[in-house]
Amino acid sequence: METPYTDHLSPEDFEHVYEPAEDSFLLLDALEKDLEYLDRLQPRLCVELGSGSGVIITALAKKLAGFSMCLATDINPKACNATRRTATRNGARLDSIRCSLADALRPRSVDVLLFNPPYVVTSDEELQTHQFDSHSESSTDRNLVFSWAGGQDGRRVTDILLKQLDDILSPRGVLYLLLLRENKPEEIIKYLEGLQFRAVKFMERRIPGEHLCILKVTRCSASS
Repeated sequence: METPYTDHLSPEDFEHVYEPAEDSFLLLDALEKDLEYLDRLQPRLCVELGSGSGVIITALAKKLAGFSMCLATDINPKACNATRRTATRNGARLDSIRCSLADALRPRSVDVLLFNPPYVVTSDEELQTHQFDSHSESSTDRNLVFSWAGGQDGRRVTDILLKQLDDILSPRGVLYLLLLRENKPEEIIKYLEGLQFRAVKFMERRIPGEHLCILKVTRCSASS
């Protein structure tokens, strides 16, 4: 799977949108490793939540162009714009929707769900001081805190998604979720088991200061 070009994005863009980094490349590598599975799955709808610059969903859209519709969501309007531009620069067909997580999507419609969440452990007070408002551009226009600050255990946003997962994934759907060791992946795996999902550590990578992993999550009733 080709890593998309990002030369159309400027340093000014990356003042407002998360720049691709080691966590992004780990998620790309995991998808490339699992391409045989994805080819068998023949997903009709692939969605990336919090797409940022759009490199991940763009790479997947190019690879699955023959049979998949690809969408991206982000609460940051500048990220939605950057994702569209990345898709255009790389010749990929996808759309980007401004919304929180999967709020704008039809229930149980997503066959492939991608999420590189804000995972850095911070105080909840740090997030609250920024008072993010999804209907106002000012908060995300000024800073990137919402792309990386995860609150308690780095899971403030991830835990919201996990509670919604049953209503998001199709019966055969799969989630690729990036986590930090401090996010307590084993605890998440047990929580998902209680919701009738099967979660496995699909890929791991150590980088300076971080131990990252990708969880692959499917319904217990689906094969993976």
